[in-house]
Amino acid sequence: MTPAFPDLLSEVRAFRAQHPQVSYVDLIALDIPGHFYGKRYPVDMLEKVAAGSPLKLPQNCVLLGVQGGLHPIGDYCFNDGDPDAPRRLIPGTLKPVRWEGQPLGQMLISSDGTASPIEFEPREVLAHVLKRLEQRGIRPVVAFELEFYLFDRKLKDGLPQFPRDGYTDDEDNQPNMHIERLTRFSSVLHEMVEAANEQGVEANVITAELGPGQFEINFAHNEDGLQAADWAALFCRSTRGVALKHGHRASFMSKPYLNAPGSGMHVHVSLYDAAGNNLLAADGQRPLRHAVAGCLALLPHCMPIFAANHNAFRRYGAMVNAASRASWGLEDRDACIRIPESDPRNLRIEHRLAGADANPYLVLAAILTGIEHGLDAGLEPIAPLNDDRQSGIDFPKDMLSAVAAMQGHPAVREGLGEEFVMVYCENKRQDHLAFMDEVSAREYRWFL
Repeated sequence: MTPAFPDLLSEVRAFRAQHPQVSYVDLIALDIPGHFYGKRYPVDMLEKVAAGSPLKLPQNCVLLGVQGGLHPIGDYCFNDGDPDAPRRLIPGTLKPVRWEGQPLGQMLISSDGTASPIEFEPREVLAHVLKRLEQRGIRPVVAFELEFYLFDRKLKDGLPQFPRDGYTDDEDNQPNMHIERLTRFSSVLHEMVEAANEQGVEANVITAELGPGQFEINFAHNEDGLQAADWAALFCRSTRGVALKHGHRASFMSKPYLNAPGSGMHVHVSLYDAAGNNLLAADGQRPLRHAVAGCLALLPHCMPIFAANHNAFRRYGAMVNAASRASWGLEDRDACIRIPESDPRNLRIEHRLAGADANPYLVLAAILTGIEHGLDAGLEPIAPLNDDRQSGIDFPKDMLSAVAAMQGHPAVREGLGEEFVMVYCENKRQDHLAFMDEVSAREYRWFL
């Protein structure tokens, strides 16, 4: 989509004129674990950057672990002097922030499109995949759907509490898709959509999901794959902020409750050529079958991306609509890859495996790499769940096994980049080991 302003300087000046009360703007980017990092710039300094002044941040910010620390990874972090790397402002993303206590703006930044892009930056990884597809005349159209939980703002003994509305003070225990749940939490849910819309995110449909305090908000289909992932990242940030403003805590944690459904990141992908023809629908839908087969083939080798932390692996095979094997099906929500019923123009894949707290840039990059692999190799998929409920391909169920499977697969290394795969896998391995480096109360109960 074309930015509304002819250049960055015009965008910044228009923002200042429209929001004279804003003195600072957060310049933000997503790191490997899916957290935003960046700097808070005075708005007059931002105008200088827009006019051409250099913008640099430490390269290793991208490598931060899930708790914000650095892990020794190859020659990075502790052996490279922590160098700066150039960043650029992303046009069209300078927007006001409504959830902070003072007037503030925010704007996305990235190393992609600079003279020295960071190979392992998530947005650069996706940009590389999209550019490769563009050179082949393939244009993905993408829509994200994100599930999340609302909790009470205060934890109790370190554990989340069910949310209470402002009307009855009762816990949220209404049935799945019950419209009364949307009414009870309408003030916070509606402002979440409004805040996302202010960020340029075309968020729309709100659904009450099965878990207590669990909801889903959908986005419009987007012809710009990078912007579609930007939307998902920005939505997570604004949703958390609005929830706190209303006395709640919003979380995209994959599996917050063992006895309730997990939260997923569902990604709809269709492919078009320059003339606007749906490539998946051509030749009796043969490309669709190849694309599904490619996604299934690479899925077991991309699990560190789809399940980005220890908790995310708890989601698979638990309760409803969470597959325990790589599978596909027509209008089947138990499958990892669902083919929604649609006309040929809108034929698409819905990839349902990723946890809601996965990195959206990397999830989309992995899905597209799988599709490309299937198209190139002419792969045929296994039987759909509609024909065989036992059909499926095993995938790793823990982080260390998943990292080993990802590191050793040539199509993943080629599609996502050798340097990225090395850095990402080591980052996940180190995070997992750090998480396990604590004796829990349960261990004392079991083994003391």
